Parts: sequence; structure tokens; C-alpha cells
Amino acid sequence: MSQITVVTHNGVFHADDVFSIAALKLLFPSIHLIRTRDPDIIAKADIVVDVGGVYDPETDRFDHHQRDGAGQRENGIPYSSFGLIWKKYGLEICQGEKDVAHAVDTGLVSTIDAIDCGHVEGLAEGISLSQTISLFNPSWEENVDIDEHFDEAVVFASRILERFIVSAKGSVKAKGIVAKAIENAKDPRVIVLDQFTPWKRTVHALSEDALYMVYPSQTGQWRIQTVPVEPGSFENKKSLPESWGGLADEALQDVTGVNDAMFCHNGLFIAGTDSFEGAMAMASLALND
Repeated sequence: MSQITVVTHNGVFHADDVFSIAALKLLFPSIHLIRTRDPDIIAKADIVVDVGGVYDPETDRFDHHQRDGAGQRENGIPYSSFGLIWKKYGLEICQGEKDVAHAVDTGLVSTIDAIDCGHVEGLAEGISLSQTISLFNPSWEENVDIDEHFDEAVVFASRILERFIVSAKGSVKAKGIVAKAIENAKDPRVIVLDQFTPWKRTVHALSEDALYMVYPSQTGQWRIQTVPVEPGSFENKKSLPESWGGLADEALQDVTGVNDAMFCHNGLFIAGTDSFEGAMAMASLALND
């Protein structure tokens, strides 16, 4: 494929145009980027981003500044240039994995779109990723090449986007692993994972019965952890026995009768053993407490 020429606007940049270029570079690593508002150059470009006043995915024109905008999602969040790029190319960037592309859109792309379009109701306070990108613009005191700063912002955004895609792929895979563990559980109150996998959202979505999760730690030992009443909550559906709280090693082994019990957190939400059998024994004791 011959080199693709991509045009976006010059001057001050924002997260939507920066992330748009970052996304395109994941798909077309050797693009020729021009930052300009010259209509003649825009007309000759292969892909036009955030400038030109046209949204037409068939001809790779991705602006959203025209009077009628460029449409919005079902949840009412309008599309900025990043969302328009992702709408056409996101699935390809994610190698055909629909759930991954959707997760990236939900978690990253739509937030940047919302901020760029002023649709900010319900967004968290504090410095946002969009504001972070804006910090790459030269200050009023700096006499520097703004295009160099834009390139720096694209490198930064590319890394974030790459990591977001990796994280989304992991989340989609984890959901499948946890769903299968729920399905295969001998006791629906105790879900066993063969490897540590993020589980809270999937468990809450798929199981009303689960009280405890049993899984191996990164050090090769085993953990029993309580299921919270909802994701993000510090309240347990069923806490570990109060008599275990804060105990470790022999003291915990004496109380539980589990000879490889290692610790139980004061918060009664997690305990550790040296073996899978020990963790299951503690789960059985906790269920009957």
C-alpha cells in the first residue's frame, strides 16, 4: 500500500484529533501527516480528521464541526473526530474482536467525545485525559514548534490507546473464564478460578448465589475472598468468621483447624492458605459460620 496522507488542523490541538491520529497510526504506521486548514491540501488528502466541515466515512472525511454535527450514540453522546474514526476503523484496529472494540469505545473513546462536544454531565471531576492531552500545547510563554508538541502528544496517546486495547481484550477474556467457572461450580456459593482473573463485575452480573471466590495468588498460594454486595462496595455479602480476623499462621490454624492457613484480614474479606484444599476447607467453614 502506498503511503497514506492524513490531514488534521494546525494550531491548538485537543484529545479528539490527537487520539484520532494515534488510532490511525496503529492501523497505518507510516502515514504522512499534514496539519493545515488549507482547503486545497485537505481536498487531496486520503483521510481528513477534525477539519474540513465534512463527515463522510466512505471518502474518509471525519469532521464533526459542521452545523448538524456528525450524529450521536444511542446514549446521546455526540461523536467527535475520534469517535468517528473509531466507528469506522475500531473493529479493524482490534483485529475483529467486537467486544474489545465496544469496550474501548465505552471506556475511552466516548468519554473523549463527550468532553470535546461539551456533553460532560455525569463525568468524574478532576483532571481528565482530555485535559492531559491539552497540556502538551505550548504555553503562551513558549516560542516553539507546535507541531512537535502535537507529535509528542500522539506518542503519548498511542501508548494509552494500545494499553486500553490490551486491557479490554483481557477483560473480555476474563468474563468468559469467570462465566465458565460459575457454570461449573459444584456449590454455586463458592466459585473456583484456576488462575487469578478479574471477576467482580461478571460474578455480579451472572450469579446471585456466589458468596466466596477461591483462586491462586501470584505467589502460588491460595486465597478465599468474599463477594461484595456490589462492585466497588466494601460491604460483604457474607463476611469470613469474625473469630478469624487479624490472625495468622499458628493462631489462625488453631482456630480453623486448617493446618496450612496463613492469614485472615481484619476486614474479614480475604484469607490465605498454602494449598487449594486449605482454601476450600476455609470456604466450607465460612459457609457454615
